Amino acid sequence: MTDTATTGVSAQARLRIWHRLEDGVGIASLAALALLPLIEMIGRPLLGIGVPNSIGLVQHLTMWVAFLGAMIASRQRRHLALATATFLPVTFRPFAEVVAAMATAGVGTVLAGASWQLVQAERSSIQILAGGLPVWVAMAIIPIGFAVVAMRAWWQAGVAHGAEGDPPPPPFSPGLAWTRRAAVGVAVLAIVALGLVSEATATAARWPLIGGLLVATVLGAPIFVTLGGAALVLFYADAIPLAAVASETYKIVSSPTLPTIPLFTMAGVLLAEGGTPARLVRLFQALAGWLPGGTAVAAILVCAFFTTFTGASGVTILALGGLLLPVLMKDVYSERFSLGAVTSAGSIGLLFPPSLPVILYGISARTRVDEMFMAALGPGIVLVGLVSLYCLWEGVRRGSRWRKPDLREIGAAAWAAKWEAFLPVVVFVSLFGGFASTVEAAAITVFYAFVIKCLIYRDVSITRSLPHVLMESAILVGGVLIILGCALGLTGYLIDAEIPMRGAEWVKATIQSKWAFLITLNVFLLIVGCLMDIFSAIFVVVPLILPIAAAFDIHPLHLGAIFLTNLELGYLTPPVGLNLFLASMRFRRSMYEVVRAVLPFLAVQAVAVLLVTFVPALSVNFSAWLMKLLG
Repeated sequence: MTDTATTGVSAQARLRIWHRLEDGVGIASLAALALLPLIEMIGRPLLGIGVPNSIGLVQHLTMWVAFLGAMIASRQRRHLALATATFLPVTFRPFAEVVAAMATAGVGTVLAGASWQLVQAERSSIQILAGGLPVWVAMAIIPIGFAVVAMRAWWQAGVAHGAEGDPPPPPFSPGLAWTRRAAVGVAVLAIVALGLVSEATATAARWPLIGGLLVATVLGAPIFVTLGGAALVLFYADAIPLAAVASETYKIVSSPTLPTIPLFTMAGVLLAEGGTPARLVRLFQALAGWLPGGTAVAAILVCAFFTTFTGASGVTILALGGLLLPVLMKDVYSERFSLGAVTSAGSIGLLFPPSLPVILYGISARTRVDEMFMAALGPGIVLVGLVSLYCLWEGVRRGSRWRKPDLREIGAAAWAAKWEAFLPVVVFVSLFGGFASTVEAAAITVFYAFVIKCLIYRDVSITRSLPHVLMESAILVGGVLIILGCALGLTGYLIDAEIPMRGAEWVKATIQSKWAFLITLNVFLLIVGCLMDIFSAIFVVVPLILPIAAAFDIHPLHLGAIFLTNLELGYLTPPVGLNLFLASMRFRRSMYEVVRAVLPFLAVQAVAVLLVTFVPALSVNFSAWLMKLLG
């Protein structure tokens, strides 16, 4: 073997070791995150002891899961980005990929440097976590995470890749690969060199740089790059040290409910494995299939149930789509209706506990998550009810008739899915029963999902499948929380600049009527839903509209219901609705076919949004009634 070949093999071996280390630490962090709240919950009342500083440990573990997941997501090219790049001509995409890599590598490098400054400043602190671990050591994952993401963006600029679901393209020639990497490297050096320009030049370059970030986002740069890059530009233009951006990012550990995000995500990914989707489809078909049009109602209900736990990750369409579409087409429904039903139902459960967007909204709006769950429950019931009524009407119109319920099949299906069917009870009791915190309730949910999937059904092998489930959870969490961290940096600047307050004053002076404001808010949020995914919308838009809504005396819970129902429409709204692209890929249908299929469901859900907007009792009064009922 030649020296060159030996060197290549050695480099590949070292890379594999690094990947395994990265995966192993991410999996271990996520497992520890699930175990610590359970140990604390059981240890204190039974043994009188707990884990020292367990809250701080759990919060910093969440940060580690976030950045390790972001590192793995960058390795697999799975960071959340707008879908606009898919509309580009094939011949233009290689150029778009280089521009996106320039932005990702450049912003990631600057964020890594700013984060390292924060870590260095923290080294003089005496704050420690459990076991004498200094806080600055735990914080070091932030610059490491950003640096690895930047390096991978640089390297991947020279690696050819196609769209998801397409066969892999031929690799670039070595010369072209290194030319592309060199172009990205020069762009990174140019971005870093901006730190040497004068204050006047930095101020003048503010808007061109933000415009460049927006172009890179349209061309495929991840959303966290846009938010983090905008924060860097704005802070630097105002002569504020860039470590302030990293400091705002570090604030993700300060939220007591933030650890629920990786925990509920883990429970959802566990449920998506094995036979749970098939068991749930059978159960809901048995329960609702005897109605005229009941097959479609069953599809809506099972998707709502499933999405409640899998969150806004698109898992529902991928896991249930292949099961539900043929079932609907075997009934009286056309292919177009069936495609629209499955696509639109992929996000219809996002208003029920323990939905991830509701938790994120509560964190962003500084509203109690349990109260927000109660306030979202009524609108969620309205939304599912209206879509189900439309399915019943369509079934009757197509000749479907009442059938005699098959009690034997209902019993058999319920028995087969009894453990999954009991899961909402576990979640509801642990969340609202008063004996567990929100994080402990999430840990209980994970433990219950682990028991039924790994020990009872044995759908998930502890040695073979569980590590994959944990890594997949870490990737999903990393893709979301790195956006949150960068959005906190941008939001910190906007608040310091009093942008929300100025916006509130302008809107108050321009719009006099509360009802006119609500109409305007709906239009605005619909546009936001067309252009942004629900996560970035929550992190960026919520802090801006809170003071404006307060000026019109809109209850925070009512605002949350309006916001979430509008953004739920974003999953179905062209041009970047996530469900549209997932359905197009999953069912191999053109985007035109998918959009045409979902339009009736989009109209029905728009009616639900109007009801939620103009009938505050559906959220505020319903929440108060539930809280009183639960004591």
